[in-house]
Amino acid sequence: MAAELRVSRSDRRHDVRTVSGVAQPLTTARWCARQGWPVHPLAPGRKTPVGNCEACRAPGHDRAGCDCLRAGRWCHGFHAATLDVERIGQWWGARPDLGVGVATGPAGLVVIDIDAHARELPGRDRLLPGVGISSAVDLTGLANGFHTLGVLAALRGAVSPADDESTLRVRTPSGGMHVWYRDDAGRPWQCSAGSGSARALAWQVDVRAHGGYIVAPGTVTPAGVYRPVGIVRVPAALPTWLAVELERTGHLPSADAALRGPRSVPPRARQAVIAAGGGRGVGERVLAGVLADVAACAAVPEGAAFTEKLNRAAYTAGGLVAAGHVTEAEATRALHDAAEQARPGQRHRCHAIIRGGLNAGLARPLPVGGRV
Repeated sequence: MAAELRVSRSDRRHDVRTVSGVAQPLTTARWCARQGWPVHPLAPGRKTPVGNCEACRAPGHDRAGCDCLRAGRWCHGFHAATLDVERIGQWWGARPDLGVGVATGPAGLVVIDIDAHARELPGRDRLLPGVGISSAVDLTGLANGFHTLGVLAALRGAVSPADDESTLRVRTPSGGMHVWYRDDAGRPWQCSAGSGSARALAWQVDVRAHGGYIVAPGTVTPAGVYRPVGIVRVPAALPTWLAVELERTGHLPSADAALRGPRSVPPRARQAVIAAGGGRGVGERVLAGVLADVAACAAVPEGAAFTEKLNRAAYTAGGLVAAGHVTEAEATRALHDAAEQARPGQRHRCHAIIRGGLNAGLARPLPVGGRV
């Protein structure tokens, strides 16, 4: 960005504030917010969010109920992103050394992150996930994400995003590129799981969307500047062919999961409900209902209020145990099974939530027909 952000009247594509050169972080953050892109601070000279405070680093800390987020502090990275002008002024006005990150999901953005790292070429099956490349094809010269994305675009008869002059493109200090698009349909595109994985667009090509963030144009690090390319400073609509490829490579929650709806219960969780005594009496039906709410979070990767629902289920279970409607062992087992189904691999975190909720509920017996 230049020392200022200015308006170009010559082209409707540029009727937002134009970013060119390098600007102060506060100017950058305000410009991003005017585009409707929630922003959060990055650590000085780095492309990662500022660290959490000591309380937010404590084991078992519950982000959903975090006082820092409610108070407008910047803990928890992109989860703290905001459009609030006053808060932005407080953050970067007091700390002009902080960089600027944009929470891509809430901003309605899909950013194609192209890397140009010097790495050994992987197997042909990992160059374009899901697209077979015959051994007869000569791969000489194929070296980075610009190449693999170019091959994918050529296969689809399209222009590579790296060459798409209709949208905002940002050259990264490492030689890569961020290609910014907007999704007017509001689909919940997900970040890549890692280049070369089942959910990657191509080798050395990742996606930033829901569940992630992107470094704002104009941000400066010791390695260099995230510098816009060309004259366009506004994201274009996500190309149809690219949306098809993103869905094919798993960047959109499956249609089956969406059709099941927020109240659906996966098989393992349903078994957990039954194991807890679902259907035998009012108390068991109460427990089954809150367990179903927890299990339904499996269909929603983020924004499902999972922590709140698990805590509520544990508290309810504790009350039912104290009133003699289920045993503590049954309730604990069912809670852990439902939590593991909804958020696999987070057992330590879930254990802390369950234990805390159970202990609180055990102190308040919940009679049959009582209020949950």
